[in-house]
Amino acid sequence: MGQVISVSLDRRHRFSKASVQEITLIAGEGVAGDAHCGVTVKHRSRARFNPTLPNLRQVHLIHAELFDELAAKGFSVGPAELGENITTSGIVLLGLPTGARLSIGGAVIEITGLRNPCIQMDRFQDGLMQATLDRDAEGNLVRKAGIMGIVVTGGTVRRGDAITVTLPEGPHRPLQKV
Repeated sequence: MGQVISVSLDRRHRFSKASVQEITLIAGEGVAGDAHCGVTVKHRSRARFNPTLPNLRQVHLIHAELFDELAAKGFSVGPAELGENITTSGIVLLGLPTGARLSIGGAVIEITGLRNPCIQMDRFQDGLMQATLDRDAEGNLVRKAGIMGIVVTGGTVRRGDAITVTLPEGPHRPLQKV
């Protein structure tokens, strides 16, 4: 079982978010008060392309274990600084399949895919984007900057909340960038 380390939001489209005591998840929309909350896509570049697309990036989650990995590479990164809404511990987020559900504090988030690291990471700390990318044994690109999800059941999420994972039935589909 995993645990929530930190929760954060920002009303404006900025790279880092503000850590808060709790966030409220709204079914079908995302984090109340966050710039990315809504039924349709809110990510600026995607909205410019087609603002009517469904918002598959309502909630951004990052595993705190990534911060330790980045520290070993010389970076100083902590909760909320990479723009995530929920920082977790004890769950291998990147190993979850598409459609996995995370139950947290009464809310349920369905995982839609991987966050694609972008140049904003290098503006935050030079070289950070590359540090969140890797290659697997077959040479495939591995994105480590967190996962994205949609809110299936709304609720309040707080630091310290337990996280339980429910895997989807049938063959599991690996996460792709969204």
